[in-house]
Amino acid sequence: MQLQTGNFIAPVVEQKPALSSTYETPLNAYDEAFTEDRQPRTHWEVLLRNMATFTEEEILDKQRRAQRILREDGATYNLTSDPLTPSVWSLDLIPNIIPIQEWQAIEQGLAQRSHLFDLILKDLYGPQELLRNGIIPSEIIFSHPGFLRQCHGVNVPGAHHLLQHAVDLVRDSSGQFQIIGDRTQVPSGAGYALENRTVVSRVIPNSFRDSQVRRLAGFFQSFKDMLSGLASGWTDTPRIVMLSPGAFSSTYFEQAYLSNYLGFPLVQGSDLTVRNGAVWMKSLNGLARVDVILRRVEDAYCDQAELRADSFLGVPGLLEVIRAGNVVLANPLGSGILEAPALIKFLPAISEFLMGEQLTLPSVATWWCGDKNDLDYVIRNLAQLIIKPAIRNHDNSSVYGHTLNDKQILSIIEKIKKNPHLYVAQAYVPGSITPIWSDGEIQARPSILRAFTLSSSEGYTVMPGGLSRAGESTTEAIVSNISHSKSKDTWVLAAEQEPPIHFSNENTLLQDEALQSNLPSRVVENLFWMGRYAERAEISMRLLRTIFKQMNGVDPLPEECKRLLLEMASTQTGCLPGFMEADEEMFANPEEELVSIIIDGNRPGSIKANLQAMLSCGEQVKEMLSADTRIIINELRDYIHELDRAYTNGLPAAPEESLDSLVTSLLALSGLNHESMLRGLDWTFQEIGRRTERALQTATLLRSALTTSLPAVQQQQILESVLLSVEALISFRRRYRNRARIAYGLDLLMIDSTNPRSLLYQVDQLRRYIQELPRTDSSSAGLSPENKVILKSLYAIQLADLETLAKVDPDTQTRHQLESLMTELLEHLEQFTILISDKYFDHTDGPQSLMKAFGESNL
Repeated sequence: MQLQTGNFIAPVVEQKPALSSTYETPLNAYDEAFTEDRQPRTHWEVLLRNMATFTEEEILDKQRRAQRILREDGATYNLTSDPLTPSVWSLDLIPNIIPIQEWQAIEQGLAQRSHLFDLILKDLYGPQELLRNGIIPSEIIFSHPGFLRQCHGVNVPGAHHLLQHAVDLVRDSSGQFQIIGDRTQVPSGAGYALENRTVVSRVIPNSFRDSQVRRLAGFFQSFKDMLSGLASGWTDTPRIVMLSPGAFSSTYFEQAYLSNYLGFPLVQGSDLTVRNGAVWMKSLNGLARVDVILRRVEDAYCDQAELRADSFLGVPGLLEVIRAGNVVLANPLGSGILEAPALIKFLPAISEFLMGEQLTLPSVATWWCGDKNDLDYVIRNLAQLIIKPAIRNHDNSSVYGHTLNDKQILSIIEKIKKNPHLYVAQAYVPGSITPIWSDGEIQARPSILRAFTLSSSEGYTVMPGGLSRAGESTTEAIVSNISHSKSKDTWVLAAEQEPPIHFSNENTLLQDEALQSNLPSRVVENLFWMGRYAERAEISMRLLRTIFKQMNGVDPLPEECKRLLLEMASTQTGCLPGFMEADEEMFANPEEELVSIIIDGNRPGSIKANLQAMLSCGEQVKEMLSADTRIIINELRDYIHELDRAYTNGLPAAPEESLDSLVTSLLALSGLNHESMLRGLDWTFQEIGRRTERALQTATLLRSALTTSLPAVQQQQILESVLLSVEALISFRRRYRNRARIAYGLDLLMIDSTNPRSLLYQVDQLRRYIQELPRTDSSSAGLSPENKVILKSLYAIQLADLETLAKVDPDTQTRHQLESLMTELLEHLEQFTILISDKYFDHTDGPQSLMKAFGESNL
């Protein structure tokens, strides 16, 4: 394909746009936006006219704004295990536009195809007439792991078994849409389409309004109504959850986004359990029955008891509950067989057999190599075909014949001949050309459209839009990988302005309760640790800033103070042995160790490691985070990257300043949670994590800094360093007029109830918070174990005699009483965290198979 790019067209003033294409007519491909004489197609005129009024800088600014909104929304795809580098969803500002007349034909074809696939699903897991009559070769079904024999005879309430369906379409050179694939297990993309619409309508609102684009809200309301109706046979207020594989699923953002938009709790397999023939959600308030599961976990991983024993994503015993009709899955287990590429070849015959009619939307020409005639054709024409595995999985990718040399073609032919039934070939349809904004100009790229349908009482409802994607490569003529493409909003133009959508006034009390109080223990555990890691990182950075200021001060730092401060850095962060076993050389040149404590992300306890852990916990519960929280988290990521750059050549000139932005962001995060977060159990557990960690860190700081006796001047410098690291030095000087006695410092840092960083304040807050936690034990009488531990700590602090604590033992030259009290408090607080963890967090072991499932190997 030969494409020529040019500069963006200047604004025009004609009533009818005279905007011509800035790229040449594509060869052997349909152009979505321009006719063969390079004039805008009628349905593109409004958008192109509006865009022509923007300067290049204005469009670039709008594109940047769109990506900023996506980043602030946490819109990611293909998230890696590194929480610092999530892949932000890529969105092109120029939408894909389809006129209503053309869309109506597409809509009819999509609804017809979904109806056919529903009939196929019912037949394959029912009477199997398609197999009995030879319409589908049996080896296509029975050799495919997507066909689950365990699901034979399982019924789904309502008229349809196939509840949601995603279809991938491309245009051929004549402009006719052809279907190249179907997604029926966990059809993803609808949430991304909704996010695209939200962003584009904000960034180019005038163009969106002037074009009379059909709205998406009605489709998602139908989605919610459909799911609610699945359990109508036994309840009027169903509890619906979305089952996710977890935070490192490539589409986790969409799962979190949709769960919030639809109002369903987002759960993982460990949050659910099977008891007494039903599925229950494990929450802080006990077990809550689940009626409908909108799943994003693939078939084989949903039930360790009957499917894959090595799965950590499913719910053991789930299939048995489904058979009993006590829970409904959308889509049902076993629907993955419909994704087999080989089925496409037989769809015309299947449609005639099951419906007595032909499909109005054609599928791409497909050859199944298990058929001898098809195999011969594929071998002769392999250079012009796309070879696909008959069994789609993450390890097998398509092979494009036109990219292979003669040696590679012979190798592929040999592989096909060994197991011909495992391969399918399809015609090469490059897809239509669509304009994108790239490198300061409009460019042409191949495109693909994913459309979505839902089961309804009248048949199937089609989303009036979809998820369009355009390739980013200038050499490839086909969109092959979602992570190497730009997404586009899809506009279906209405004939007239749509009336406002009226949502049903359904009873949502049960769902609200599920979200607010029946939080899965996994969620509160991640919030608890998010609070702990944030506090741990903040206190460590505050101490390091103080150490840098003292070491780089105007007056030389006494050797005893320097040594103790460096040892405190190792003790406080837990980066041991560090300075605790340092030789004179390390104390004389501590820069390398200090750099490691700050930026070594693989070292437990380092600043970067704690921040990474905090961000990971945030990813696990991103559906619980507000928009402002996500903005602060993005700023934290940016500052961490800046920190890495600042320390590229070792310790920077002013190292304390390199930590300022991170500390400020953590303070902003804490303030936002305190001022804006609802006081539910999620907030309570995050605060318990924060207060526990602050108490632990403060007790550690006091024990490591003040238990060793030093000469008066050095002792004052260490005390002031401690006070400075907890932002209490000014208050101390104002209250005690520079009388730097240890007892006075302990008064402010231990027992001052007005100091939000004192030990007493933390423990007293913990006492208050645990009163609000649900009682999970059988007896409500008496104090709970965690309450007893906190009260012991509280009384120990209140009864402490500060003068006694400050007294130096003449034999050991240490403040033995202070060390004993801090050690006792640390033990109590660690015991408290264990009790909270055992009582409220989930510690279910992963499934252990007694023997290997059939077909498993060690490879």
